[in-house]
Amino acid sequence: MAWRWGTQVFAQLITWASTFAVIRILTPADYGLFAMTQAVLTALAFLNGYSFATSLIQAKEIDDRRVGQVFGMLIVAGVGLAIVQSLFAPVAAAYYGQPMVEDMLRVQAVIFLATPFIALPSALLARRIEFRNQGLVNLLCAVVGASTALILALGGSGVWALVFAPIAMAAARAIGLTISAKLLVKPVFDFRGAWDIVSFGGALTLCQFLWIVQSQSDVLIAGPAFSPGDLGIYTTSLFLVLIITGKFIPPINEVLFPALSELAKTGRPLAPFFIRTLRTVALVTAPLYIGLALTAEATVLTIAGDKWADMIPIIAGLTLAMPFFALQIVCSPATNAIGKPRIYVATSTAGAILFPAAFLIGVSSGPMGLVHAWWFTAPALLAITLALTLPAIEVRIGDLLKQLFPVAVACALMAAVVTAVKSVLPEMAAPFELAILAATGGVTYGAALWMLWPHILTETWAMLRSRKANPADVVTPA
Repeated sequence: MAWRWGTQVFAQLITWASTFAVIRILTPADYGLFAMTQAVLTALAFLNGYSFATSLIQAKEIDDRRVGQVFGMLIVAGVGLAIVQSLFAPVAAAYYGQPMVEDMLRVQAVIFLATPFIALPSALLARRIEFRNQGLVNLLCAVVGASTALILALGGSGVWALVFAPIAMAAARAIGLTISAKLLVKPVFDFRGAWDIVSFGGALTLCQFLWIVQSQSDVLIAGPAFSPGDLGIYTTSLFLVLIITGKFIPPINEVLFPALSELAKTGRPLAPFFIRTLRTVALVTAPLYIGLALTAEATVLTIAGDKWADMIPIIAGLTLAMPFFALQIVCSPATNAIGKPRIYVATSTAGAILFPAAFLIGVSSGPMGLVHAWWFTAPALLAITLALTLPAIEVRIGDLLKQLFPVAVACALMAAVVTAVKSVLPEMAAPFELAILAATGGVTYGAALWMLWPHILTETWAMLRSRKANPADVVTPA
């Protein structure tokens, strides 16, 4: 966890530095065009075969033939998707009414060709619970992507800076992971005897499809209704807000799934580790999101400038839904680890119904209508997910709420103090106001936990320092 998540933090610092610089160079319309292509790219990505590679993590035994079969499936999927996206590009351009989308999609199709050389080595390394090299490769990819985006933006390439940066990152990741995993197996295109791969991977593929419906429905629904500028304001706001859940939570899941799978294979209980994970996620994400809601104006003006000022109410509103969203994301590894992907399918189905329905209602009110949709859907989906997940891994809702209560109280105290300080601050430059409010919030939050629930901080620190954990000790009653 230290390697995978720690290197992700450093990688994101590199990416943030580049992103904030590129935002100041490009326009909202550039980001709107890019969001249109990402909706298509992501919509097809659920068929990239990544879930077939994931099946290798959960399987009790694997051999060269099994690995070769997965490699073959990934190659077939990658080549097929690249062709499909190239053929579909004119249709997407016509749907959005933006001719440039066609050329962008055809160039972006090459990303699918790199997927087999990313998914398979990632799965093999995860099965061995080896995340050091993966973390180092992520750092390399961050440098490559950030450099590509910034150089092209400074050179006047416009939206193409956003197009080529992910392609460069995919190439670097494919090369780095293939070398790290020492992937020498040949692809096998004879898929006889691979039903277990297809069945487990198929369930996860269905979940990926449902996730895409949930996560891309806002852009697909708002794309024809909004101008490129308004769509760019909303999607860029969402991108900035989702940096925490979209960049920091997935690495936790990447470690959590193989780790819980090993526990499940040996018959050890998952409940203590699951509760600790949710508490840790809340401990980190909740104060960051509440703090961002309170400092949205100073944050936007500091990192993006006045031309992005329309993002301020969007970001302030979206952050209120994100703590619920973050907790929901980390539930699926537990049920997948015990061989019950149907629970993941059920929660994914709920998300694929709730989010599009709410966005269809909210789109008529503009970007803020989509924000209001998030306020309803994120808490509702978390409630559904916990109702299905907790009984499966034998966790009582009361035990979970007891562990989350200190985080909620500390965040409330932090919000009260930051609001009070903000009300008495004289007018000053946005960066200075942001620094003062961020420092005030961080100190207040840390002090509240240290004075009222010091065991939470000491347990979290002990978990980070220790290579082994006693499941009987990971959750201390409040």
